[in-house]
Amino acid sequence: MSFMCSWTPVFVLARAMAATQETQDKPLSVFQRRWRKFKTIKRGWYSFQMLIGLYLLSFCAPFLVSDEAVAVSYQGELRVPMFSNHIEARDLGQRKIGSPNYRALKEQYAAADAGDWVLMPLYPYGPIENLLSDPSFEGRPPTGPDGSHWLGTDDRGRDVLARLVYGFRISITFALGMVLISYAIGMTIGAIFGFFGGRVDIFGQRLVEIWAALPFLYTVIIISSIVQPTVGLLIPLLAIFSWVGISFYMRGEFLREKAKDYVAAAIAIGEPNRRIMFKHILPNALTPIISFAPFAIVGGISALVSLDFLGFGLPAPTPSWGELVGQGLAHIKDWHLVVFPMGALFATLLMVVFIGEAIREAFDPKVFSRLR
Repeated sequence: MSFMCSWTPVFVLARAMAATQETQDKPLSVFQRRWRKFKTIKRGWYSFQMLIGLYLLSFCAPFLVSDEAVAVSYQGELRVPMFSNHIEARDLGQRKIGSPNYRALKEQYAAADAGDWVLMPLYPYGPIENLLSDPSFEGRPPTGPDGSHWLGTDDRGRDVLARLVYGFRISITFALGMVLISYAIGMTIGAIFGFFGGRVDIFGQRLVEIWAALPFLYTVIIISSIVQPTVGLLIPLLAIFSWVGISFYMRGEFLREKAKDYVAAAIAIGEPNRRIMFKHILPNALTPIISFAPFAIVGGISALVSLDFLGFGLPAPTPSWGELVGQGLAHIKDWHLVVFPMGALFATLLMVVFIGEAIREAFDPKVFSRLR
């Protein structure tokens, strides 16, 4: 009995080691192996983490970079301006008409020492706030970086750092929305052409070629002159001109996959076309499409910046990197309007390109192919 008790821990340890070995020997799926390969490409993996972190952090910008207070306590009543429709300055004890100046209000409460307080964001300046109306603002815009405005102000007296932060969120959101819509259109049309082939493919390709020949910039100019462009309008507008290339790749992948035995077997057992297309063929045709997505995001960011630079993008005073780049060109001697917007744009595009290169390398079919 004592012999069995003494060997019990050894048996338990041996079984645990065997279970661990079985887990390690369990084959990984193709996606898991590609994801592991992607994580080993350091420049792409670190860029992915940094870009995702910055993008998620940008949604907390109202609590970090804003001219509106996070919370105000006045005469025992707590108010949260960020979640209020409108608060009059007089309601908070400030002698002015309209919205309160929370930075001045904070100084007023501190001087009165009556128990009232204002909690401001970490960086208390907003992206559309005109600092010329602020009594504490000194100088003639554009002004260079200083202790209050870390990256300076633009030619209209607005804080450059605040506009870069909010412009980053708008640019990434715009690019993601444009890519999702253009991929949905292009993948659907390319799948239909590649799967059915024949007359559908021939006539469909001719229509795609006609659509691709439409002048994109002129169309945007005409639409911008009729209606005011917004993010909700520009995303689908650019997406319907960006799906053509994706449809060609998807068509080619469907033509290649359609010739394989598993598709013939699915057709033989009577599977409906929609099920064959989107359940059987589509997962095997996504590899090149996924590897192109980051570069499509680069194209989306560049397109929005270009339109804003030319004056056909988002309306003022929307925070825009393209507008800041245009101001840098107009005020070339004010180095902060050139260096900081171009630096932010360069760093963002570089991270996305690193992610794209890493995904392309990780999803390379030759790496995981059984044929050598």
